[in-house]
Amino acid sequence: MKRTTRKKKLTPAQARKYARVRRQVDRELPELLARHHEREAVRRELEALLSQLRLARVAKGLSLADLTQLTGMDKSALSKLESGLRVNPTVETLVRYAEAVGKRLVVDLADSKD
Repeated sequence: MKRTTRKKKLTPAQARKYARVRRQVDRELPELLARHHEREAVRRELEALLSQLRLARVAKGLSLADLTQLTGMDKSALSKLESGLRVNPTVETLVRYAEAVGKRLVVDLADSKD
């Protein structure tokens, strides 16, 4: 970790406070990083699902305008969904999209790494 140098010396109280904070960071950082990596893995899985949906749409020869007609969803919302700009789509949205391209959304539950 990079050390910060100061022109002024810390008071003993400030030094104790910073030492406490550093110990707390040392204790909590591994868990925070692990949770971050788990969330990133979930995000990558969602990106893969969205890519599969887009490929299914293209394979059926459907445009976004066609998909708008089939789903009732706004064309720009569908575009944002496919491009990953809509980072938290609802299950209902994914189900409607999947059905429109002749697919079925399957949700699975896995054990955590704990």
